[in-house]
Amino acid sequence: MQLLTHPPRSVLSPGKRHPVMRRPGFRAFLMLTCAMVLSLGIRAQEVNAPAADNDSSSRDGAINITDSAQSLADAPTSSQAAVQRQPQTKRILGVIPNFRAVSTDDKLPPQTIKDKFVDATQDSFDYSSVLLPGVIAAYSMATDATPEFHQGAAGYARYLWHAAADQTIENYMVEFVTPVITKEDTRYYTLGRGGFLKRTGYALSRAVITRSDSGKEEFNLSEVVGAGAAAGLSNLYYPSGERTLSKTAGQWGLDVGIDGAAFVFREFWPDVNHALFHAAKPSLR
Repeated sequence: MQLLTHPPRSVLSPGKRHPVMRRPGFRAFLMLTCAMVLSLGIRAQEVNAPAADNDSSSRDGAINITDSAQSLADAPTSSQAAVQRQPQTKRILGVIPNFRAVSTDDKLPPQTIKDKFVDATQDSFDYSSVLLPGVIAAYSMATDATPEFHQGAAGYARYLWHAAADQTIENYMVEFVTPVITKEDTRYYTLGRGGFLKRTGYALSRAVITRSDSGKEEFNLSEVVGAGAAAGLSNLYYPSGERTLSKTAGQWGLDVGIDGAAFVFREFWPDVNHALFHAAKPSLR
């Protein structure tokens, strides 16, 4: 409690020593400490005064120790190593196209216009590209989403080709036309680090955030504007009763939502592939 009565150090008058400094015991302790430090410094200088050869050897040893420490610091942790050993594959489950997914820590050159066109074409006309439209067509017919298409085999065929046209136009608008204009990278860069929620949030955010061709993160105009344009173009081949603002907005939201779900699937595919199929892991580079 006595210390609380002392004024703060900043308000002590100039040249006035703190009361502790005036105590004989403290001054003796301070002098003894200074003497010990001085003697230890002299002793260390005598012991560490080596010959020229020993000095060179010591420097080499110090450099080696420093290099070793730096190597350990630069070495990836076990979790990072696991991520690097789980690459993306060209197809998911051996069927679904996964051409635009980039493995964690991969460094790739910027996409060319040709690269973007080829990616959009592969996603649109791959032999497996009928799977998603087939599912959407079946669901739409079951819910009678477009009554003008009716039911039965003929009705399903109408739903199917409309869904396939929606997918193709959306692919070219999102992966080729818009990103060529905005100079954006259409590839999905896997995060691979962190927990489930962090990686899921990252994957979903790629629907509105992407990389530019120069590598900077920016608003994903390719996805948002491209999907909106594709939804608007779909009005050209749907019945007049379906060409409403609300239904066009619904198609727009559906396209963005499907792409967001695809990003999540791509994010965790390397982990699933390794866990279920024990995929081989390439060694670290």
